[in-house]
Amino acid sequence: MLTLTTPALLFSAISLILLAYTNRFLAYASVVRNLHSRLKEKPSALIIGQIENLRRRLKLTRAMQVLGITSLLLCVLCMFLVYVKWQTSAEVVFGIALVLLIASLALSIQEILISVKALDLHLSDIE
Repeated sequence: MLTLTTPALLFSAISLILLAYTNRFLAYASVVRNLHSRLKEKPSALIIGQIENLRRRLKLTRAMQVLGITSLLLCVLCMFLVYVKWQTSAEVVFGIALVLLIASLALSIQEILISVKALDLHLSDIE
């Protein structure tokens, strides 16, 4: 049986994940601004490739954030449904929240793999 504490357990985990996603987004914003100014100074195919890579990573980060926030909202809704004793609905909503969190984490893995490839490309340019 689902209780109020079950979805509440995810609050801290989801909050930390969203904080990490936000920090990642802010770091990307800084890199984009830097690359933009470098591109204005001296156009380069490498910089254009990096910008395209960042665009893809930003889209993934946005999707990760949306899924994570939606998961958190559904956890709150689940708690409300448990409170008003709509147990079956609460269980369904909690299940959906878990699936959205799984999807968010899967996108995070994909984004990390793309980031590593981007850093490898950057390192190969240095060599």
